[in-house]
Amino acid sequence: MRKQLWLFSLVLVLALVAASCGGDDDSGATTTAADNTTTTAAMTSDVHVGLVYDIGGRGDQSFNDSAARGFDKAITDFGIGHSEASANNDGSNREELLNLQADESDLVFGIGFLFAEPMTNAATANPNVNFAIVDDASIDLPNVAGLVFAEEQGSFLVGAAAALKSESGHIGFIGGVNMELIQKFEAGYVAGARAVNPDIVIDRQYISEPPDFTGFNDPASGKVIAQSMFESGADIVYHAAGGSGSGLFQAAKEYSEANNTKVWAIGVDSDQYLTAGADVQDYILTSMLKRVDVAVYNTIEAQVNGNFVAGPNVFDLSVDGVGYATSGGFVDDIASQLDDYKAKIVSGEIVVPTVPEA
Repeated sequence: MRKQLWLFSLVLVLALVAASCGGDDDSGATTTAADNTTTTAAMTSDVHVGLVYDIGGRGDQSFNDSAARGFDKAITDFGIGHSEASANNDGSNREELLNLQADESDLVFGIGFLFAEPMTNAATANPNVNFAIVDDASIDLPNVAGLVFAEEQGSFLVGAAAALKSESGHIGFIGGVNMELIQKFEAGYVAGARAVNPDIVIDRQYISEPPDFTGFNDPASGKVIAQSMFESGADIVYHAAGGSGSGLFQAAKEYSEANNTKVWAIGVDSDQYLTAGADVQDYILTSMLKRVDVAVYNTIEAQVNGNFVAGPNVFDLSVDGVGYATSGGFVDDIASQLDDYKAKIVSGEIVVPTVPEA
């Protein structure tokens, strides 16, 4: 629950007193080991925002890092008070962390659809706090915003890129977990590739089946599947598998070097050319950008301005909620074609499916 104004003033006074006494750390931040939370001691806005990452936390080079970029930008731009935490390795403390953040925040984020049940409970228990969940719009409460994306639209663009750049006419897709959300990535990718080349061969495989969600953090399996696809003739493979994607990047590098050829990987969520190791950058053709950073930033801005909107908030190509990356320059030669497809999707001339074709 939001702190009362007198308590906030007292905290500021104590912070100033502590600062006048000197100290080794002038960052203005304190860390509480018990809940893995970092909180600023002073702020320029009376809005406090808490954010809970899913398994992997900051540094996952994918989904969580994208959320972190939007969070960091909002902290800089709006001067909000802020705190963050990461779910433990089995995610069993998601609800606990949401409630801890709600104790001091006006707005609390849960980064990922697995927060749906924990957030329903936390939002019900804290009706005066706003909540926002990424990748879920199922929570029907007046204080919860569901931040969802047109993943199929961004995936259409990288599917078209794969077909335009493929020399073998054979590409692949690796999904982390075989579920409706990840099937949207597959559906768009297949549709985009077939829009360019109706006869293209597309291998498709998932790492795990629900309720097993380890497919999002299993680089070894991602690598094995990617190797198999490259060996079967695919020269470009797209992953929607979170942390497992690093296995794809390594497989692309090793296969290329061992066979004196060039095969490609396509990243997801973040611009993975910028986040992956330098040794694999030259094998990342592009990435499907799922702008979790935009969703987080825009939701914080709405809270700061008193315009928080509960219910589904959709981020699609029309608001650059999804897109494709150009880092490395590997798709510069086809950018105009990809942008033509984008314009047709935004106008409605192309309607991208959300269910994979056979």
